[in-house]
Amino acid sequence: MPLYEGLGSGGEKTAVVMDLGEAFTKCGFAGETGPRCIIPSEIKKPDVTKPVRVVQYNINTEELYSYLKEFIHMLYFRHLLVNPRDRRVVIIESVLCPSHFRDTLTRVLFKHFEVPSVLFAPSHLMSLLTLGINSAMVLDCGYTESLVLPIYEGIPILSCWGSLPLGGKAIHKELEYQLLEQCTVDTGLAKGQSLPSVMGSVPEDIVEDIKVRTCFVSDLQRGLKIQAAKFNIDGTAERPSPPPDVDYPLDGEKILHVVGPIRDSVVEILFEQDNEETSVATLILDSLVQCPIDTRKQLAENLVVIGGTAMLPGFLHRLMAEIRYLVEKPKYKEALATKTFRIHTPPAKPNCVAWLGGAIFGALQDILGSRSVSKEYYSQTGRIPDWCCLNNPPLEMMFDVGKAPPPLMKRAFSTEK
Repeated sequence: MPLYEGLGSGGEKTAVVMDLGEAFTKCGFAGETGPRCIIPSEIKKPDVTKPVRVVQYNINTEELYSYLKEFIHMLYFRHLLVNPRDRRVVIIESVLCPSHFRDTLTRVLFKHFEVPSVLFAPSHLMSLLTLGINSAMVLDCGYTESLVLPIYEGIPILSCWGSLPLGGKAIHKELEYQLLEQCTVDTGLAKGQSLPSVMGSVPEDIVEDIKVRTCFVSDLQRGLKIQAAKFNIDGTAERPSPPPDVDYPLDGEKILHVVGPIRDSVVEILFEQDNEETSVATLILDSLVQCPIDTRKQLAENLVVIGGTAMLPGFLHRLMAEIRYLVEKPKYKEALATKTFRIHTPPAKPNCVAWLGGAIFGALQDILGSRSVSKEYYSQTGRIPDWCCLNNPPLEMMFDVGKAPPPLMKRAFSTEK
């Protein structure tokens, strides 16, 4: 890092900002315009053929501790190349992050890496810092789920969140199924072989690469026709003309023929309404209906979409078209007082917006000092306050009146030094 970086902040080194996503982790330094590295959230184990995912919620604590320890060691000493003891840490977290994952991650950072302090920042709230607004409806389309959370005047309205298991993982599963069912492979020995006869399953990194390079989101009218042809209840619906086929080289000898209809149909699972009539677009509208009526207009006019799945070509255009199409239906027409919807364009790619917000937040030294949980506080209490739990006792109640509390953090906007 450059010599002059700490001069303006009284000599304190810039914080490390980590966004541990289920598929990819973004990591870098506060005050910078982009992460230093975007790497898969996985580690390689010598006795396991497939890489092990680090962000797992359904494994025991000790196993998770060892995974996180190895992964964060790689972040610090292979990618960031800094001493963890010198720098505060800002962790971008999801609203749905379980407590045991937060606690284990905190234990790794404080006990193993001995970082000075940790700040957990909600990803939806951080994304607003990149735009300089304080009220918005934030939709995060990630790997495992799509999660919507309204934020009004800087306060997350936690009672109005909504989530669906529609994201990159669902698209990958559908794409792999379609590839194995419909596509053929040319090898050095023969042409037109079925994909299952050449390889039993397609590795997820190849599926993801095919999705990124070949798939796209259709416009509304075309999408509705594709859905009608897929279900084809009365047998009369015709599928619109498909995009051209694509040849995808699997390796030096095998070439996969990706048929055209797959390219635009796999992403439709995000917008197909299931038996409960829910999709990514209804998530936003249902959350809006739950919000207080005087906040709805402002939230509807400030939509922010983040997450890697939102980077698919045509996604934002289709999302807006779906919202305008659904808002005319009786279910929403009477409940919503507004028909005006606008999507903001953050100053970063959708997958890095939350990280960039954390980098801005981490560069505010006064706020970072007042909101972070210090190592001394953690060593005395063994817990980390949960930002979204309103039932936590105030810090003053956790200590005897006669004793001075540990140096956690001064109150935000406090004048004492």
